[in-house]
Amino acid sequence: MTAKPIKHYLQFNDFSLEEYDYVLERARILKRKFKNYETYHPLHDRTLAMIFEKSSTRTRLSFEAGIHQLGGHAVFLNTRDTQLGRGEPIEDAAQVISRMTDIIMIRTFGQEILERFSQHSRVPVINGLTNEYHPCQVLADIFTYYEQRGPIKGKTVTWIGDANNMSYTWIQAAEIFGFTFHISTPPGYRLDQKLVAESSRPFVREFEDPRAACAGADLVSTDVWTSMGYEAENEVRKAAFAQWCVNADLMGQAKPDALFMHCLPAHRGEEVSAEVIDGPQSVVWDEAENRLHVQKALMEYLLLGRLTA
Repeated sequence: MTAKPIKHYLQFNDFSLEEYDYVLERARILKRKFKNYETYHPLHDRTLAMIFEKSSTRTRLSFEAGIHQLGGHAVFLNTRDTQLGRGEPIEDAAQVISRMTDIIMIRTFGQEILERFSQHSRVPVINGLTNEYHPCQVLADIFTYYEQRGPIKGKTVTWIGDANNMSYTWIQAAEIFGFTFHISTPPGYRLDQKLVAESSRPFVREFEDPRAACAGADLVSTDVWTSMGYEAENEVRKAAFAQWCVNADLMGQAKPDALFMHCLPAHRGEEVSAEVIDGPQSVVWDEAENRLHVQKALMEYLLLGRLTA
């Protein structure tokens, strides 16, 4: 009997549109069960290893609570407190950790670290965040849009600020789901075209003027100006990004019913004004909660495949 190939989730384009349709529907079902206090333990006695090289609030809480709600449990591993932080090869760590657990989530710096780990893992590996991609967050954002406005196909998503892991993941999502992605960044912080697939480019439009990028948008999103690992550039970035704050003026260029999203934590008065993030178009708290539900659907799918109930 041939062993079933291991499926990982390392970047957004690891899944097809058909798979995303399934996972989004499962997320809807699992969220409904959560709201109705229905006990549902399809992952009874399964263990999730959570490996953190970059610290986090939402990633740790959503994965740890998520596996618990599905009947399993989580083991938290910080690289500073393990042999990974003392020079153990990634390949060796993957062999050991994957023999003791059922699924692994990694939040680290370079995508290459994640790729090397997954190549030597006997169980599914999930990208909890890398410098290049943040697929779980964009999956939660798309699920939030579906909840609030329906299908995202044919819509316009605008990104204001740094061309970071979120923007590159949104670009992959645009190609898969069939929406247009607008991005406006300061000079010197624009997209690295090596990270943009040729097939994705027809779905992307770059703008020098953030107001023009927001024109007609159905969703406007942003992130902190200084991502983790770039703290030394903080003051330089504050000066460079000063005109790229999502305020009432920028949101006013979007459609009247446009949504605002932010993956959090947010710095009010920098990348977003308080009146926007705390205003009626903001869905950031639903977006944050939805990390929990889409990641439950993701873990369920990677471990059990498609379910009918």
